[in-house]
Amino acid sequence: MIVAPSVAILVLTATCALAIHRAAAARDAASVAFVAVSYGALLLLLRCLRAYELAAAAERGPLRRRVWALSALLTAMFAWKVAAAVPWWPAAVIVWAAAVATSAAGFFALSLQRRP
Repeated sequence: MIVAPSVAILVLTATCALAIHRAAAARDAASVAFVAVSYGALLLLLRCLRAYELAAAAERGPLRRRVWALSALLTAMFAWKVAAAVPWWPAAVIVWAAAVATSAAGFFALSLQRRP
């Protein structure tokens, strides 16, 4: 059914627009940029995932690399925000370690692993 994903994207768009509006009203350019870039990257990721689902096996290689790059970008962006909000520096190190481990595992799963 196509209704649920469409509604989810509409809710995501409305939420991001509201966040951008609030950040702009507070004159917080960094937050506006963060929300805009993360929203764009998430939409590109969803588009690449859909293209991957529909692609023939021979065409999936470049799409896997795009999916990993967008996932790694989003992981790094959110790790940056979370690590900045954590008051205890060892917790911030743990956040970054988890982000790096997740991205490395994704790289292995999507790029290096042999496909039958």
